Amino acid sequence: MHARLNAKRRQGFLLLLVLVVIVMLSLAAYAFTSLMMSEDASARLLGRQVQSKYLVDSGVDYARLYLAGDFATVRERGGVWDNPTMMGFQGVVVGVDPNDPELIGRFTIVAPNMDNNGSPAGFRYGLVNESTKINLNTLPFVDNWYPGGARQLLMTLPQMTEEIADAIIDFIDSDDDTRDYGCESGYYSGKRPPYAAKNGPLDSIDELLLVRDVTAQLLFGADSNRNGIIDDHELGDASGIDTDMMLGWANYLTLFSKESNLNSERLKRVNLNNQSLDQLYTDLRGSFNEEWSKFIIQYRINGPYTPDEEEEANAVRASAPFVVDTTKEAAFTFTQILDLVDAFTTVEDPEDPEKTLVVRSPITLGSLGFNLPILMSNATTFEGDTIPGRINVMQASRLILAGVPGMTEEALDRIIQVREFELDDPNGADLNRQFETWLLVEGIVDLTTMRTMLPFICARGDVYQAEVVGFFDDGIGTNRAEVIIDTTVSIPRILFWRDKSHLQSGYSLDVLGVGLTR
Repeated sequence: MHARLNAKRRQGFLLLLVLVVIVMLSLAAYAFTSLMMSEDASARLLGRQVQSKYLVDSGVDYARLYLAGDFATVRERGGVWDNPTMMGFQGVVVGVDPNDPELIGRFTIVAPNMDNNGSPAGFRYGLVNESTKINLNTLPFVDNWYPGGARQLLMTLPQMTEEIADAIIDFIDSDDDTRDYGCESGYYSGKRPPYAAKNGPLDSIDELLLVRDVTAQLLFGADSNRNGIIDDHELGDASGIDTDMMLGWANYLTLFSKESNLNSERLKRVNLNNQSLDQLYTDLRGSFNEEWSKFIIQYRINGPYTPDEEEEANAVRASAPFVVDTTKEAAFTFTQILDLVDAFTTVEDPEDPEKTLVVRSPITLGSLGFNLPILMSNATTFEGDTIPGRINVMQASRLILAGVPGMTEEALDRIIQVREFELDDPNGADLNRQFETWLLVEGIVDLTTMRTMLPFICARGDVYQAEVVGFFDDGIGTNRAEVIIDTTVSIPRILFWRDKSHLQSGYSLDVLGVGLTR
């Protein structure tokens, strides 16, 4: 009987052992299955992220192709400011998974929408014109046009101080001369670790963090995911921050703004400061009438003249029988095109070489509405195919425009009231709105003020920032990139590319356009 009890105990122990083994094997199988499912999900997520990167690439190429069209074509497709339509930038379908027709890959090009003051106002579907911002890399040259202008531009930024403004300019300019409130490499050499001022163009806005007293909060505000709005999870960091500083100074700064210096046919404009008067005269006659051409050459030879009342009343026009001698040396260099407006010069009297005649410019204030578009489109005083750093008066925020030399509160109010973010018809009757001189033609500023402002403003700008998000309709796997596209060349090119996928998406699927059927 004792033997039978031992046998039963052994059988019970074996049964318990078997159960334990079964449980352990089950747990191992469960753990293995769970691990494999996690690995599968990770592999799928990685695959989606790779695919969404290609969706971003598609969005970038789409933007480049879109911008390659002429003004009329781009406008017909809805423009670049806010265009969520079928031909635009929201929820554009790239492809459908053949194994899962419900799985649609898309991209959206989204931009922060701002009010006229530059404060966050939600999203729009379009591009950011870089000429709506202050170009840091052109600041060292601003003072050549307007003493103190560089600091004046920066001082419009909220919470900017003279000390920081001068330190920024000193960090970028090529010399080692310290401005009134600035600092040069001597200051930074005392840091740990030591470093030197850049003394050259910046490569990234982030380099401003190396400048004395520039902090991450000043530069980027509370927008930790850099999506151009303050999300719910960022509200805590935004408490106590002024509205116009929510996105930080980076919202108002650029390194890339420029505009084309070619005419509408992408041909070189006539450089009024061409050293060869013979070539200049030939170029002028190819774009303007004989009277304009002769006056410009005589103005280069003899320079401006201020007549008295009698001389002004008896001034003649620069037409035949005056003869232009292009073998003479030019004594005058144009500062800007508006130097020609209501100008006077002198010429030798063809009937009496001992006398001179006062000649009136054919371009007068009374004729600007008709003449300025012709002049602005075909003439320039800038060398090169592009003009960098000017501020787009059509789209820039009030905050940025307030720093433009010559700008007044009255003019600023009027500009904000009547401007258009995008022209309805760029080739229409009102050609003046294509050029910054529309402010003069429409009486918003006078000629003296316009001459002060002209080196600092434009009506266009040809470099754009695109925030491209690649995503799938189920929301699994997204990718973001910030791209700067230069359209001053015939085939738009990429100047800068920043992968932002490591940041939180910042955009809901509804904003991105999930479920759009177009």
